[in-house]
Amino acid sequence: MVEVTIEDGKLEGVKVKTVTDDCEYYSFKGIPYAEPPIGKLRFLEAQPVKPWTGTRKATEHGPICPQFDVFANEKKTGSEDCLYLNVYSPDISPKTLLPVMVFIHGGGLKCGSGNDDHYGPDFLVSHGVILVTINYRLDVFGFLCLDTKKVPGNAGFKDQVLALKWVKKNIRTFGGDPNNITVFGESAGGLSTSFHVLSPLSKGLFQRAIVMSGSPFCFWAQSFEPRKRAFVLGKQLGLETEDADKLLEFLQSVPVENLENTKPYILISEQQGDFTKFYPFTAVVEKELGQAAFISKDPEEIVKSGKINNVDVIIGYTSNEMVLTLLDSNIIPRYQLYDELYVPRKILYNSTTSKILQIADKIKKNYGIPNAEGNVLVQRTVKFLSDFIMTYDIQKLLTLLANSGKIKTYFYQFSSESERNVIGKLGEKFEITGTSHIDDLMYLFYANKYKIPLIKGTKSYNMAHQFCTLFTNFAKYGNPTPDGSMGVKWPEYDTKNKSYLDIDEELTSGTALHEDVIQFWQEIYNFAGVPY
Repeated sequence: MVEVTIEDGKLEGVKVKTVTDDCEYYSFKGIPYAEPPIGKLRFLEAQPVKPWTGTRKATEHGPICPQFDVFANEKKTGSEDCLYLNVYSPDISPKTLLPVMVFIHGGGLKCGSGNDDHYGPDFLVSHGVILVTINYRLDVFGFLCLDTKKVPGNAGFKDQVLALKWVKKNIRTFGGDPNNITVFGESAGGLSTSFHVLSPLSKGLFQRAIVMSGSPFCFWAQSFEPRKRAFVLGKQLGLETEDADKLLEFLQSVPVENLENTKPYILISEQQGDFTKFYPFTAVVEKELGQAAFISKDPEEIVKSGKINNVDVIIGYTSNEMVLTLLDSNIIPRYQLYDELYVPRKILYNSTTSKILQIADKIKKNYGIPNAEGNVLVQRTVKFLSDFIMTYDIQKLLTLLANSGKIKTYFYQFSSESERNVIGKLGEKFEITGTSHIDDLMYLFYANKYKIPLIKGTKSYNMAHQFCTLFTNFAKYGNPTPDGSMGVKWPEYDTKNKSYLDIDEELTSGTALHEDVIQFWQEIYNFAGVPY
């Protein structure tokens, strides 16, 4: 056992070996960073944790937040008292303070946690960095918006800000440098990370960011008519009112289980939603009501105004993101039934039905979907979904940040394939290759859920070592290839050269990745007469 003292009290952790037996590290799990957001604090901005007396055991994870796992299609038992984080340090008394990496988990802002079932620290801590993983409120608990000062939306993001403040204040005790913090996240965690680059509330809390497979411009990222949706939820649960205060009081009294995985649809098309299309409670542009807003302007407007946090950024995605859709055998058949599913939500909201059907035809023809059958249909639909859900919207973020002239940006595609590609394997029976959404995480973290060993000298060990080295170099030096040791220079991204690094068994640099995809989707928006 090992004991440390932070501002809030004493913590007892443990010293353990990495699964690869590369090094030992100190593990402190289940550290509260906020007061439990329960009772009259449900849906409200979280408050910093109150100090405790005595020594608090930090050997087990705290509870996960209430949630419905969209990938496993099941409810997970959680608790509203879930605002905990985990700290893993290779050295709690180093000669020189260590770089810190704070990871934000994905799950559509609807599910997930920072626990080691998916995010074990073993691979990263052996590279001489401290890893922090966090929980934050999910779904309606974290993203209800009533357009009031009390509940303006984005409470889950403000949880993340509070966790970052905790890290800044306390990480020195664990051997970490409070002035060298990198925030990174994947999917909804990538979305979260990109918002921290834009949010005034996150200013000064970190120096670098790594945005993996997410963007504020992804159509699943921002809520449509969030206030109206909240009142529909109230009606579904038994209260019809137009009074936001009454609605808040009512929703604070509803049992937790009645608030999990609700479906407050406000458009009939939303009923065709699945994890590729629809999440009811997500990010909002907050109304300025006298509160400290996380985001109060459209993300594009924020970047173009130059009012972003001055941090260096890596942005990227995997080579075939939406192999993930094969988790649900109903998704591709559903796309075959309804043409409007092929059309971006922004166009659906701003166009006529006949125009929407014309646009769907153009999109389907571009991807060779009409008359395709069997494996070919699945392959082409997965390619379409990867571009539609990720590629175009992530590159939009990349372009805007690069054009801001304020920060250094790097761009990558992750293409590594091995037995660690737990989602990508779903593509084998359809003869689909490429690295899926989530697969890249298996090279950064040891997932206790899968317990896939990482054996020195193997191809997958080398790929994991390489990926961790790139990201931890960035955390340490602000440059993922600071010297010649990686055998390649990862060039900075600018909108003239459009350089990127392909991260596979061999590292290769290239230019203008998916340029044809970007041009096609720009043509679609132009045809629709909808600004993108």
